[in-house]
Amino acid sequence: MNEKALTFAVIGCGGRGHCYANCMLHEDPDIYKITSACDINPDRLEYSRNRWNLEKDQCFTDENEFFKEKRAELLVIGTQDRDHVRQAIKALELGYHLLLEKPISPVKEELYALLEAQKKYNKIVLVCHVLRYSPPFIKIKELIESGAIGELRLIESLEQVAFWHQAHSFVRGNWRREEDTSPMIMQKCCHDMDLLQYYAGAKCKTVYSVGDLSYFNAAHKPEGAADNCSKCKYEHTCPYSAEYGYITRWKEKGSPENLWPFNVITRDYPLTEEKLRYAYANGPYGRCVFACDNDVVDNQQVLMTFENGVKVSHTMTAFTHGSGRLMTFHGTLGEIQFDSEGEKPIKLLVFGKEPEEFTMNELAHDAAGFGHGGGDYFLCKQLYDMIKCGAPANTTLDASVESHLMALAAEESRKSGKPVEIIHK
Repeated sequence: MNEKALTFAVIGCGGRGHCYANCMLHEDPDIYKITSACDINPDRLEYSRNRWNLEKDQCFTDENEFFKEKRAELLVIGTQDRDHVRQAIKALELGYHLLLEKPISPVKEELYALLEAQKKYNKIVLVCHVLRYSPPFIKIKELIESGAIGELRLIESLEQVAFWHQAHSFVRGNWRREEDTSPMIMQKCCHDMDLLQYYAGAKCKTVYSVGDLSYFNAAHKPEGAADNCSKCKYEHTCPYSAEYGYITRWKEKGSPENLWPFNVITRDYPLTEEKLRYAYANGPYGRCVFACDNDVVDNQQVLMTFENGVKVSHTMTAFTHGSGRLMTFHGTLGEIQFDSEGEKPIKLLVFGKEPEEFTMNELAHDAAGFGHGGGDYFLCKQLYDMIKCGAPANTTLDASVESHLMALAAEESRKSGKPVEIIHK
C-alpha cells in the first residue's frame, strides 16, 4: 500500500457511513484505504464487508471488540446520535482522527466533553457539516464577505423537509423519536444552524422558537384506516402511503437497483417492485403515519439574533412538495436569493443594477452526482489534505458545537414558550 494512503475504518454502516466511504474510495485507492468496519446489524455488516472487500476478521458487531485496538488512522462514525460522543471519545483515546456524523449529541454536557477530549488528544474531529464544502453555499459566503450586498442585516431561511421525507425518516424511520436521537430542529436542521452562524459571522445571542407535532398523530388517522399500508383501503390514495413512497416514487426514479431512500427499507439488492412491496408489508416502513410511535415535531420556526446584530428567521416544515433550502440574504446594498433544490442558480440582486446569476454547473465541477451539491465529495477530499498535509479546515469542532447550542436553545424555547439567551463558555 502506498505510504501516502490514509487508512480509515467505519463504525455504523448505514446510509451515511456508506456515503462517506464511497466518496473516499471513489478517489485513487492509494489515497484512501478502508481497513475495518463495525455495525450491530450482522446482515448490514456482511453487505458492507463484501462491498468494501474486507476480511471477516476485519469486521465487528461488538463495538467493545472493535475498540480494543486502533485499526486505522481515521475513524468514520456513522452511528445513531446518542452513540456519537461515547464512541468518539473512545476513538480519540486510541489515537484516531475522526469524521463524525452530525448531530454530535443533543446533550450539552456531552458536547463540552468531546471538546475537552479533542483538545486533550490533539486530533482532528471534523463534524459532517457537508454544506460548508458544497460549492453553491461557499459561493454565497464569498458574495457576503465581498460586500456585494453591503452589510448583511437579515437572513430568511426555509428548510423544506418534503412530505415523503418526513414520513420516511421522521415518522416511520430511525429519527422519529427524540429520546432515541435528537430534537427535530437539531437532527434535520443542524446543517441550517451551522450555515446560519457561518453566514452571520458571529455567535448567536438569543433564540425564540415555536412548533409542534401538528399532523402525524392518531387524531388525524382517516376513518377505517389500517395500521399497515398494505392492508389499508387508502393504500393507493393516501399521499403518505408506503405504496406511493416506495413503489410509485421508485418507478418515477427509473426503478433503480440501489438508491436512497428505497435501499433503506430492504438491503436485498438489486431492488425490485416485489422486494420493496414485501419489505413495507412486513417491516416498520409500512406503518400508517398516523399510527406510529413518533414524537418529533413536523413544523418549527426559530427567530435568532446574533451578537453583531444580524437577525435570522428559520422555518422547518414537513408540508412541502419539494425538498431543499430556500434562503434570502438581505443587505444594505442588495440581496442574494438561493433555492438549493435541483440546479437553480444563485441570484445576486444589487440595488440599482442588473441581476447576476451563478449556476450549479459553473460551481460544482467534478462533484456532480455526489450528495449535498458536491459537499460530501469535497469534505472527504479536504479531510485527506487536513490529515496528511496539514491543510486548514472549512470549520472547527468549536463552531459545530456552537450550532448545536443554537438548536438546543431553540428546543428549550419551543417547550418553554420563552426566549432563550445562549451563554457561551
